[in-house]
Amino acid sequence: MAEVVRTPDERFVDLPGYAFAPHYAMVTARGLPPVRMHYVEAGPPDGEVVLLLHGQPTWSYLYRTVIPVLAAAGLRVIAPDHIGFGRSDKWTEPTAYTLSRHVQWLSSLITELDLTGVTLVAQDWGGPIGLSALAADPGRFARVVAANTVLHTADPSLAGRLKWANHGLDDGRVVLEEALVDYLLYYVRAPDIVASFFVEAVAGPLAPGVAQAYDAPFPGRTYQAGLRQLTALLPLTRNDPGAAIGRSTMSALAHFDRPFLTAYSDGDPATAGWESVFCDQVPGARGQSHVQITGAGHFLQEQRGEELGRVIVDFVAANPAP
Repeated sequence: MAEVVRTPDERFVDLPGYAFAPHYAMVTARGLPPVRMHYVEAGPPDGEVVLLLHGQPTWSYLYRTVIPVLAAAGLRVIAPDHIGFGRSDKWTEPTAYTLSRHVQWLSSLITELDLTGVTLVAQDWGGPIGLSALAADPGRFARVVAANTVLHTADPSLAGRLKWANHGLDDGRVVLEEALVDYLLYYVRAPDIVASFFVEAVAGPLAPGVAQAYDAPFPGRTYQAGLRQLTALLPLTRNDPGAAIGRSTMSALAHFDRPFLTAYSDGDPATAGWESVFCDQVPGARGQSHVQITGAGHFLQEQRGEELGRVIVDFVAANPAP
């Protein structure tokens, strides 16, 4: 039977740049008991909601320099930790984590907090999870900022459009970027996973104490099941359940006519090309002043967090809610 563990609170004391008080909500997903999800809340409680979603292998700490910019502009910021990450509960059994459940846990948080008029900001796995939550209840969302994220469908139409190939062929074969497969296999096979290793590799050198902050939620293998499993959920074929979710979500986005902005960095081959896919597929992306953030890799929040914050503030101001 899978068990739930909670990272000791002392692991989160005096983290550089992260003085936010913890908030918690109980969330649900089919087939499992309720669990506790952590989130940061900042800014005026009556401000327009900005929902900041992290990916792998990070947590809400990634947004520590983005949050103050948004709060100072009068926006209400909600930055959760996905289940298995940050200060949120962690199932010890890897198979407890599925993409569908991650979407359900996030949707449950949105419902529990009764968030409406949401500006979704999604990076890395925050995209597949957050955009799928949007597809399930689009009326709660007013805008989207896609920042270095993807929506894997394995669809043949992606051929030639992505820097890192991940698409099917009509004869039942697939084309996969070697680096993508290497990354997935490392997470499956490595005896231990150090979250900061990957952040340092593409966003380093990290300031003193920052690497330890990224590692804080994962003091041992008992706490790393979700960290490890999320990468294993990457859809590599059209038959993958995650690809089916991605296709359903993309179909919903084809009818999303509310403002949709891409803010991708210039140094992230893993997601390069997806900004043009979203611009072509999502009606709300048409006519927007899409942004390229220079001098940053995959974790653009770590390298250009304040700049990303200003992009979000300007986007909300330029696209007032109806």
